[in-house]
Amino acid sequence: MSEIKVNSIKGVAASSAAITINNTDGTCTANLTNKTNKNLILNGAMQVAQRGTSSTSGGYQTVDKFAVDYSGVDESPTQAQVDVASGTTPYTEGFRKAFKITNGNQTSGAGASDYIAFRQNIEAQNLATSGWNYNSTSSSVTLSFWIKSSVAQSFKFMMKTEDGSNYIYHMDTGSLSADTWTKVSKTIIGNSNLTINNDNGIGVQIYITAYSGTTYTDNSVTENAWQVYSSGILFGKDNTSTWYTTDNATLEITGVQLEVSGHATDFEHRSFSQELALCQRYYFRIPYQGVCNSGGSHISVGIETGSQSRQCVIFPRPMRALPSCAASNLYSDDEQSVTSANTVSLVYGSVTEPDRARVAFSGGSYTSGQVATLVTNGTSNTYLEGSAEI
Repeated sequence: MSEIKVNSIKGVAASSAAITINNTDGTCTANLTNKTNKNLILNGAMQVAQRGTSSTSGGYQTVDKFAVDYSGVDESPTQAQVDVASGTTPYTEGFRKAFKITNGNQTSGAGASDYIAFRQNIEAQNLATSGWNYNSTSSSVTLSFWIKSSVAQSFKFMMKTEDGSNYIYHMDTGSLSADTWTKVSKTIIGNSNLTINNDNGIGVQIYITAYSGTTYTDNSVTENAWQVYSSGILFGKDNTSTWYTTDNATLEITGVQLEVSGHATDFEHRSFSQELALCQRYYFRIPYQGVCNSGGSHISVGIETGSQSRQCVIFPRPMRALPSCAASNLYSDDEQSVTSANTVSLVYGSVTEPDRARVAFSGGSYTSGQVATLVTNGTSNTYLEGSAEI
């Protein structure tokens, strides 16, 4: 019987082996680029935008799981879900949506406490059980994304832990050409000082910064290395201010991926329905679906008290935590009368049933003891939403 004995198999021009052989027990490790469930970033292709597609407010407003943080601005930036132009390299790789910040007119210039940044918080247990040995320098994760700026310059980005003693890892995109999509990737090794809990809190925060003033930067920061976090180094070394001082400058990202790997692999494209289901653990919106008596939406059934319509609402997915809820143009229908139920008074939940809660609605006139159905009104601005964002 013929036998081939090797340590590894590697392509002629490859930098790493495709298959590595353990010389002791003969087992092998394959370097696969098409693994499923590898992307720790949710909605990295920017497909899902349950809240809306454009906003000048901060925080979570448009693209699910991504927030835009800003402070000190003269005019608020606009965050928006936008189309990726056909013919561009992200488009040819399957990306159809991007997350875009359009700068306001910062007439006071680049202030020390000014900043604008993209952010995603990653749930701790998703990292703790990912296979990344975050306390070992021999184990790595790789962060990669596509980025496009209307202004030619470099941008800072970083990963910050939230459990135990906070640590931060600073990185730089390198110089970008104006109006040109560029793929950026950085490999982040583990560190013995890191703590990531196996719970539903924040494990790490990923920031991609459009600009930060010197209140949150320090040129003594060492890039591509872990260091103890303080607010004065949140956004790394001093930022180039050209983008920030350019009215209507734009910054776009898509294809954001964080994976347990020593290098960037092909982006894990998930279907819209898969991505929506993952996002609904943190936020859901049940939208208007037609007038109820014309085949529209019955949301739930409950009972009226003298001051409330108490409804058992089943969420689209089990949620990370008991959500805060809000409603618009909903009605409580007890077959005798239909009355407004637009104000969420209380949300009662159970840790054993994370997919539902008893929601108390008020804002109308109710009949005590009557069984009532929560229904949609005949307007497009009708919804029930719940948020358990981290």
